[in-house]
Amino acid sequence: MGDRDLIVRVAAAQASPVWMNREASLEKAIALIDKAGAQGANLIAFGESWLPGFPFWIWLGTPRWGSDYFVRLHQNSVEADGTEISAIGDAARRNNIEVVMGATERDGGSLYCTQFFISSSGSLRGRHRKLKPTHVERTIWGEGDGSDLIVLDTPVGRVGGLNCWEHLQPLSKYAMYSQGEQIHVAAWPALSIYEDDAYALGVEANMAASRTYALEGQGFVLAVTSVVDDSVIEELCTTEEQRRLLKRGGGTTTIFGPNGATIAGPLGADEEGLLIADLDLSEIRRAKQAADPTGHYARADATRLLLNPQPRNPVERDQSKATEFVTTEELSVPAPNEFDS
Repeated sequence: MGDRDLIVRVAAAQASPVWMNREASLEKAIALIDKAGAQGANLIAFGESWLPGFPFWIWLGTPRWGSDYFVRLHQNSVEADGTEISAIGDAARRNNIEVVMGATERDGGSLYCTQFFISSSGSLRGRHRKLKPTHVERTIWGEGDGSDLIVLDTPVGRVGGLNCWEHLQPLSKYAMYSQGEQIHVAAWPALSIYEDDAYALGVEANMAASRTYALEGQGFVLAVTSVVDDSVIEELCTTEEQRRLLKRGGGTTTIFGPNGATIAGPLGADEEGLLIADLDLSEIRRAKQAADPTGHYARADATRLLLNPQPRNPVERDQSKATEFVTTEELSVPAPNEFDS
């Protein structure tokens, strides 16, 4: 973890995007970045697929019913080298702030649930793609790979992130802990789906997972949720059953310390705004005295993690076996007129 014991001011942005409207959501994101910068924040984080919005329809009906929404999501998704990431980079540079943006990323014909890490100088540091979308999310998003389990060196410390139920994946978490992560962005959607039917999808369970991440890894965790507003309900919920399954609100943004304690939040279910906290990174040293799961508290002789950090590319060109073209003379093949009788 090095010698740097910084005091880092962070901002967790709890807000509803302008759902399935990339340009309007981008404008709102930039306003939040500017607001965080004005309050002296060194880092701002957003929730899962915040840009252009979480695909809640996958939990409300069949894939056929939701296919038109998928087209809209595809049209409004962002590309790593696109103008949206560039615009966020401009805002980051203007405010001298690190940005962790949750987005649906478009790469060719496929979509991915991605966290973009954008530097305070405006460049794209890296990205994390969700390794395994959860349940019906697999009808929308493709999979990341081992190269997406990254922790990045930044001026505010070593920063990483995971999306939603990746916080229930012990091996992925261990891979992150092993890289000396100090500030972790736990990106969540609004937690207001199936709240009367599925405890595991609700606030209590998923904030417990976020708290556990902080306690296990001895790092700071920004558990960032978004908010479902009335416009999303009106857009998606056309039956009483759908209105029962998806409700407005779902916000519960909280910041946890390296001993698992709550140090800021939670914000209210319908509340939009920034949750600000000053993180003393030296507190990580105090927590490491008792437990370091990939160091003095590990038992590598008994259990170890095998991590493959190589990208999983669907096409690799083997240049060593490229076809070589030769002339008919080199092959000793008769010229065409020599076949004539």
